[in-house]
Amino acid sequence: MSSVVLRWLIAVLCFGGFVVPSHAADPSTDCGTVDAVPWQPVAPGIWVWSAAENGEVSPANAGHVLPTSVVVSRGEALVIDPGPSHRHGLRVRASLACRFKARVRWLVNTHAHAENVMANSAFADLLEAGQLEILASAATRSAMQQRCPDCLASLTTRAGSEALAGTRTVLPNRVLAVGERLRVGSLSLRVMAIEPGHTEGDLVLWNARHRVLWAGGLVYDGRVPELAQGSLDGWLAALPRLQALRPRQVLGTVWSRAPEAGDPPPALAATKGYLTALRARVLWAMDEGHQPQETAWGELPAYRNWAGYEARHGFNLQRAWRELEPVWMNQGPVPTK
Repeated sequence: MSSVVLRWLIAVLCFGGFVVPSHAADPSTDCGTVDAVPWQPVAPGIWVWSAAENGEVSPANAGHVLPTSVVVSRGEALVIDPGPSHRHGLRVRASLACRFKARVRWLVNTHAHAENVMANSAFADLLEAGQLEILASAATRSAMQQRCPDCLASLTTRAGSEALAGTRTVLPNRVLAVGERLRVGSLSLRVMAIEPGHTEGDLVLWNARHRVLWAGGLVYDGRVPELAQGSLDGWLAALPRLQALRPRQVLGTVWSRAPEAGDPPPALAATKGYLTALRARVLWAMDEGHQPQETAWGELPAYRNWAGYEARHGFNLQRAWRELEPVWMNQGPVPTK
C-alpha cells in the first residue's frame, strides 16, 4: 500500500465519522458540571426518573410530579414525557449524554398536559437542526397548540417563575399512527391510542419483550385523576384494554410494578377504583335529586387522603355529571347494591 493511500485511510478513520458516530453523545455537554439524574432501571435499556413525591405542583418540586422515562440503546435515546420545564429537560439531556453516552433522537408527548410536555423546549435546537423528532398523536398536538400558552402560565404560577425560566411551547413535529413501531436500537415500542380517555387523545406505548406499558395520564395511584379534558366512560373502557396486555410494569403518573408474577400493577386497579366510585356516586346523586353544583353529596372517603382531592375531586364530580346526565336519563334507577 502506498504512503499516500495509507495517509488517506488514516484521515478517513480519524476524521470521517468512524471515531465519533452521528449518534454519539452531545459534544457540547460539560459533564463535570452536570446535575446527575437519579435514574432507576425499569428493564434492560429502560430507565425512569420518578418524582420525589406523588403530589401537587409547587415551587418545592418545580413542577416535577410525574415520571420522566427513557429508552436507551446503541447510543440513541427516546424520552417519554420529558417533563415540566426547560431546566428539567436540559438536565435529562445532559444526563443521557454523560451517563449513557447517548444522543436524544426522539421525544414522545403522551398527552397535552404541561407537566409532561413543556420540557420540549430544551430540545428545540436539535429539532430545528433536523437531529430530533417530537412525536405525539394528532389530538395531542392540536390540544397543545390550543392550550399550552394558558397551561404554561398556570404552571408558572404554581411552580414559580424561576423553575420555568426559559420554558416555551415547542409542538410535536410528527404525528404517530396507531400500530406504528418505534425502534430504539434493539428495543421496539408499539403505538396505541385511547381517544378520548384521560384527555382528548392519550398515546400508549407497549414493549412486549419486557412487558412494560407507558400509559401516560391514564394510570394514577395515590393522586386524584384529572378529568378536565377527558371522558369518564372512555377512560373506564380503556383500562381493561391496558390490563389485557398483562404488563409487568406501568409508567403512568406513577411507576407501578406487579407485586407477583402474573399480577397486574396495582395502579391499574387504583385508577379503576376511583373512576368507578366517581361514576356510581354521580348516578346515585341524580337518583336522589341532588344538584351538580352542591357537591357535598359526592364525598368519597376512601380517596380523601389522595393528593389533589380538595383541588380536583369536586371538579371531577361536575365533569362526570355533565357526561353522565344523558346516560342517567335513559336508564332506570341505579341499584343500591
